[in-house]
Amino acid sequence: MSKKDTDKINTQNTAEGVNELAGADESAKKKSPKGRFNSRKLKYGAMFYVIIALVIAIVVVVNIMVNAVAKRSPMKIDLTPDNRYELTDQSISVLKALKKDVDITVTATRDYFEAIGTQYENYYLQNFGVPSEVPYEMIPELLDKYSIYAEQGDGRINVKYVDMNIDPDVINKFKQNYNGEIGSGCIIISSGDRVRVISESEVMNMLTADENAMRNQELRFNFTGESVLTSAIMNVTDISPVKVAFIKTMNGAPIYDSKSGVTEDAVESFENELLEKNGYECTDVDIASEELDPIKYDMLVLFAPTVDLTGDLIQKMSDFLFNGGNYGKNMIYVPDYSQTELPNIAEFLADWSIKVENKYVHDSDDKVKSFYDNQFYQHVGITLDISDADSVGTMPNEKLSIIAELPRELSEVKKNNGDIVKTVLISSDTSYTVDMIERTQNTDDTGVKPIVMLSRKEDSEQLQVFGSELLVIGSPLMASSVYLQNNTAFNNANVLINIINTMSGKENGIIIPDKNLQSSFLAPTAKQAKTISLIVIWIIPMIIASVGAIILIRRRNK
Repeated sequence: MSKKDTDKINTQNTAEGVNELAGADESAKKKSPKGRFNSRKLKYGAMFYVIIALVIAIVVVVNIMVNAVAKRSPMKIDLTPDNRYELTDQSISVLKALKKDVDITVTATRDYFEAIGTQYENYYLQNFGVPSEVPYEMIPELLDKYSIYAEQGDGRINVKYVDMNIDPDVINKFKQNYNGEIGSGCIIISSGDRVRVISESEVMNMLTADENAMRNQELRFNFTGESVLTSAIMNVTDISPVKVAFIKTMNGAPIYDSKSGVTEDAVESFENELLEKNGYECTDVDIASEELDPIKYDMLVLFAPTVDLTGDLIQKMSDFLFNGGNYGKNMIYVPDYSQTELPNIAEFLADWSIKVENKYVHDSDDKVKSFYDNQFYQHVGITLDISDADSVGTMPNEKLSIIAELPRELSEVKKNNGDIVKTVLISSDTSYTVDMIERTQNTDDTGVKPIVMLSRKEDSEQLQVFGSELLVIGSPLMASSVYLQNNTAFNNANVLINIINTMSGKENGIIIPDKNLQSSFLAPTAKQAKTISLIVIWIIPMIIASVGAIILIRRRNK
């Protein structure tokens, strides 16, 4: 055998020996405890990471689903008995019907509302000895709900909080369409070129304390914030708002008794609480010096005049309603509860087939007094019934009373002039009249008396009918703030705005009921809510995650 063949055989034997040694070593590794441990470690390690990946994936999916649902429906549950953190059905209907986007800019941070609540809590405690929560945090909570419910309609509501100390120029974009002052603590509602600003004082007045309750060492609040906010949203999104010329002065002098606090309250309440809140754009005018332009205005309001108008001014109002034969204009007249001698205005009303009698309407069945604490009961009032349902429309709560204080009897003047006259609201069949001058009662005419009447003049051209209407409300005190603001006890606001909406063809006016907040309730304060959120959202999940990680690590190391 040659040396070459011998070397080849040795090489093969060496290779086979190495392979046998390697195989033996690998077999030993498989059989050794350390090898089995490494295999199990790899298996548990892989399971650990798979579980972590699954948990993360589940959290992400759940988070996406929750966010999607939260955009369409509120996720927070209101456990308060007065539903203070939930919107009313009326507001929800408005939001779902939105066709335009709305921007709500709050010139303060969210913490601002909690801070002013704390300030008022200390104030009431120090000055009245009444400990209670003052829940101004309701305002940002409700703004969140506005955004959520608007997602269900065609419009959107975008809420933004801005610190005026850091970004004072944020209000510049509103100055083009708003001439008033905008400061810190305001709420700005805007849509397109329409802007409504709720001032800081109006925001503060969204919560008002019940003085009677405070006398008994209790603190209860009436919340008007939802009514104010929803009305403002309706105002800026109204495509064709009704523009009202509110006649307040003649040659610079008030036409109503501005020294009477009761009358002045009714005038301001009718304009601001009723008309402005429901999307009517009111402009105060001087009937002597300003033009009643039918192109500029849709409606006139002459409220509780104590001075008569000249013939020229009467003609001015008639020309507005006639509108060059096109009609299509409306007017509201409310007589003063004490003035009897206004001959020119009386002639104007007679042309519309309506007369305001110099008689008060009383009722032998005195139901009104039971609504009041005796110290607030100052005037004679009666309850009214609806006579013409078509003019009033649907009431959200027909059980609430319609109250008229010192109402004057109205009557129809029979004229063959084609006027269409309706009696809209009437007294009960137990009512009678009292002469305003002689102060004598006339119980012989006991029965139903007209208190609110509506007259219509119209013309037609081929198949098209044109008409203007005059609404006469016999009691100015029907519009006092006592009745219009307390819309959970009285139907005055609902019935008046429904009549005016029907007359003007406006469909979307509604009255948002105020909330009477209960003093005892199952609800955390703002600080408690933050603590609960911290525990539920962070601490509990972290504890669970830590326990799970410890268990997995211990199993992994076994």
